Amino acid sequence: MKKINFDDSFDAVVIGAGHAGCESALALARLGKKTCLTTISLDAIAFLACNPSIGGTAKGHLVCEIDALGGEMGKNADATMLQLRMLNQGKGPAVHSLRAQVDKNKYHERMKKVLEENENITIKQAEIVEIYAENNKIVGVRTALGENLSAKVVVVATGVYLKSQIIIGNYMKDSGPNGYARAEELSDSLIKLGHELRRFKTGTPARLNSRTIDFSDLEIQGGEKNIQHFSFDNTEEILNDYPCYVTYTNLTTHKIIRDNIHRAPLYSGLIHGIGPRYCPSIEDKVVRFPDRERHQLFLEPEALSTNEIYVQGCSTSLPFDVQKQIYHSIKGLENAQIMRYAYAIEYDAIDSQTLKASLESKFVDGLFFAGQINGTSGYEEAAAQGIIAGINANQKLDNKEPLVLGREQSYIGVLIDDLITKGTNEPYRMMTSRAEFRLVLRQDNADERLTPIGRTIGLVTDEKYQKFMQKREKLQKIREKLAILIKKDEKLINLLTECGESIPDSSMRIKDLLKRNNITIFDIKKHYPEIFEGDEDMFLDIINTEVKYEGYINQQKDEIEKLRKQEQTKIPEEIDYDKVKSLRIEARQKLSKIRPETLGMASRISGVSPADITVLSIYLKSYKG
Repeated sequence: MKKINFDDSFDAVVIGAGHAGCESALALARLGKKTCLTTISLDAIAFLACNPSIGGTAKGHLVCEIDALGGEMGKNADATMLQLRMLNQGKGPAVHSLRAQVDKNKYHERMKKVLEENENITIKQAEIVEIYAENNKIVGVRTALGENLSAKVVVVATGVYLKSQIIIGNYMKDSGPNGYARAEELSDSLIKLGHELRRFKTGTPARLNSRTIDFSDLEIQGGEKNIQHFSFDNTEEILNDYPCYVTYTNLTTHKIIRDNIHRAPLYSGLIHGIGPRYCPSIEDKVVRFPDRERHQLFLEPEALSTNEIYVQGCSTSLPFDVQKQIYHSIKGLENAQIMRYAYAIEYDAIDSQTLKASLESKFVDGLFFAGQINGTSGYEEAAAQGIIAGINANQKLDNKEPLVLGREQSYIGVLIDDLITKGTNEPYRMMTSRAEFRLVLRQDNADERLTPIGRTIGLVTDEKYQKFMQKREKLQKIREKLAILIKKDEKLINLLTECGESIPDSSMRIKDLLKRNNITIFDIKKHYPEIFEGDEDMFLDIINTEVKYEGYINQQKDEIEKLRKQEQTKIPEEIDYDKVKSLRIEARQKLSKIRPETLGMASRISGVSPADITVLSIYLKSYKG
């Protein structure tokens, strides 16, 4: 490689300023590193290209974990939300998930301001076309204008912009989302560095003019009161007074789609990329579920400064004339004006199995990847990878061990472990079902699990840590109250009778009362307000969950201990799997390709059996290097 004359010098360059790039840049900068954040458009920083929302099932867990580590997404959502709801409240606490409707424009503006005000961040509107490496080690990047920037680490967080194409019917355009320019040449640079690329796709619904929608006969979906924020150190009141609305497709809608399915790029062969299984287009829903008479749609505001309404659940890439028919066939939308047509977008992504657990490339030292470039979908998944990539890029610069969160520690750990051990042949979406230890990895205890780690890394501020310690102290005081003995008297009998529980022969501790199926801590508080005077409902709810599910939680903790023993068994990077006798051929091939860092990671690789793990475990005990 010929000598490069660099125009500017940085510790780190982050390519892309979406949700992954923002968290990466902030993590690096807050840890003291001179960071250059590049973006094709300054107007696309933290852009919500699809849903104007943050959180959702399992995704809310990720946002709380990002916040617990010292990230920004949760704070940004709290500051710009229009509506907040807790999903899955009819189910167990393990799957309770926050979802916020946010102001799309304010979300972008606030995040951009946070980035701009950090003295360690230089923001450049620039397209990166080449990543420079010498002897497989990062040295810098080149912009489309020919500007060379030196860097010791680079984080690639390009989202869906790599050679992206917008598709509507037979219309195709080389473009990023929402008409923003795409990244033209960086894909070729990544290939030169050893990374194979694949094509994925995603899509978005139309945006409608709210003035032309008849809301009068639609279901109103309001926000909820007295629920927590995304950020654990946010105590401001949530107003939650901005409504969303619910409507449905119908048989007429479905007939329109079936009659025009031959014009759908997904079925005509025009789209080659693999789409998200768990967020299908409306035409895909109609084809896959022919017996369904209707599909639920949510009408959600994009921002207070616009009349645009997002039609959640109705993404499509059908031609514009068919889109008109579809939307006009739906109750409330009969006269709706389409302000932006729905579209599909195809883009380049890498094979996530070519990454280490730190999200560093296996081929290039100091090259990290985060977000949709790794094959994931969703703002939250991107931001979660972004903060980890930023932390580990900093650890690299400081010659420290990388931060690797285990599956037993966080949803972030589950997400990254799935990506690097199992890979993905479709856009990966986080779901609660992917986490084996859901009761331990609740949303309400994300700070308990991760804030001490964020503090050790250096991302959690003194103020945030002080609030965390205050919360921990309050929880401990409530736990101590569980030992209080309640006398068997008229008050106790009334409590038990009201809750449909049998009367004991003697007095009872509060903890024993809580183990009764029909009694909650709030029932006890109602009858004994003096015991829990001054205790916040949010903290009482946490303790209620701990006691109610104590047996299951302890069981999961035992399983976690077994997992940790496997994770503590490191596999030398240089190991030659061809020399491990009795390994099956498939296991040998998979292990050689993925090169797992621990025995636990190896056990989760598809095609590696428990017998293979036993063989490998025995081999490692005698391995001399």
